[in-house]
Amino acid sequence: MWDGVTTGLSTALVPENLLLVATGCITGTFIGMLPGLGPISAIALMIPMTYGFDPASGMILMAGVYYGAIFGGSTSSILVNAPGVAGTVATSFDGYPLAQQGKAGKALAIAAIASFAGGTMAAVLLMIAAPALAQVSLSFQSPDYLMLMILGLTAVSAFVSPGKVLQALIATVIGLMLSTVGTDPSAGIQRFTFGSLDLVDGISFLLLAMATFALSEALLSVLKRDDRKADELAEAGEDIGSLKIEKEVFRQIVPVVGRSSVTGFFIGVLPGAGATIASFIAYGIERALAPVREKLKFGKGSVRGLAAPESANNAACTGSFVPLLTLGIPGSGTTAVMLGALISYGVQPGPQLFQNNPDVFWSVIISMYIGNLILLILNLPLIPYIARLLALPKQLLVPLILFFSLIGVYLVSFNPFDIYMMTAFALVAICLRLFDYPMAPLILGFILGGMMEDNLQRTMTLYDGSFRFLWERPVSFGIAILLVAVVLTPIVRGLRAGASHQPK
Repeated sequence: MWDGVTTGLSTALVPENLLLVATGCITGTFIGMLPGLGPISAIALMIPMTYGFDPASGMILMAGVYYGAIFGGSTSSILVNAPGVAGTVATSFDGYPLAQQGKAGKALAIAAIASFAGGTMAAVLLMIAAPALAQVSLSFQSPDYLMLMILGLTAVSAFVSPGKVLQALIATVIGLMLSTVGTDPSAGIQRFTFGSLDLVDGISFLLLAMATFALSEALLSVLKRDDRKADELAEAGEDIGSLKIEKEVFRQIVPVVGRSSVTGFFIGVLPGAGATIASFIAYGIERALAPVREKLKFGKGSVRGLAAPESANNAACTGSFVPLLTLGIPGSGTTAVMLGALISYGVQPGPQLFQNNPDVFWSVIISMYIGNLILLILNLPLIPYIARLLALPKQLLVPLILFFSLIGVYLVSFNPFDIYMMTAFALVAICLRLFDYPMAPLILGFILGGMMEDNLQRTMTLYDGSFRFLWERPVSFGIAILLVAVVLTPIVRGLRAGASHQPK
């Protein structure tokens, strides 16, 4: 492990990579504050900028953007009750009441410290847990990879709210269908290209990610004009009060941060979970554990209710890198986009990453320590100034997103056809979004589709077209049981709920 730490330090402490960490943190903080934009859109915008980088540097930048966005999302949640990202919704429960009481500075300082502590503790746990999981996963073969990817697809239900599972499944199927466009890797024949030479190599992941997230998000913000908080946003940074945290308050939040960080990390490890689920669970746990007098303060400006989700969501972000790096399964919609970026770099995430690309593996972990420290140093003194950036006019923001999206895709391929196809996909994505179809499952299906097909072909060759690997290989058998449990649990829960509501 210590050899890995040394490798990570030698890569992460290169001046260029330190600059990338700082750039990612600042960019993520800024984008995370803006309601409507999230880490997925930010990372999608970063991908074309990283194409000339080595894989380690590219991942360092995108990881910085990821936890920077979660870090920055708390600012708009606290000041104007408008969460920049879903993971900071629970932060607004007590953060916004504190701001209304004239304690916005104090709330922002608590959020910054809790985020730093949560991210740092989770990075330590990641350093310990990831190599252990990597050693276990060395026994994986093609059948086991196939089952893992199918398990990853079942996690789409966690990307969406209850009642939207069908839309998530349809979006996943669309992603799987899009992954089959191009040339069959085994037979070498063209599929679904409609005679177009531009589709022979398939659809670019970058193109699809930019179209479904960044470009469609920008166009939707134009269609959905919402200026309800314009005045509030403009005045948000004018008077935030003192940033000082009293000793008594500090004593209250220390155990809360410790518990919530551990909770958030282990929830983040679960494929399909993520910062949003982690923040709500941590909030619920602390409310249950709080003394009666403190329990009454929850929802009205409790420092415990603020520290818990802030430390949990940052810890969950770090935890989501465990299944991504060690198993090749994205733990959230954001890490699904990062998985695609890794593959586009020529790096295969999964059990072999620890051996084949130790610089990528360890530099990402070490950069998390550095990134969290940079975020704390930047955010605490700059809170009054950062808050004023919330009032950035949409007339400036949207053209910038459109410019970087279109130019970024064109500079990768220098093919005008990609611009046309990207625009078409963005229009389709807008239609799907208007009907509440989530985009993360679509991207997940697209990314895992090609890998599933490849491993399925290898498995069928090894086992002569038989599915006996399901019971002959212990790893595949174990994953299959877990898969059945994941699929059946919500069905059984739904049937029980339906039975309990039937009239007697």
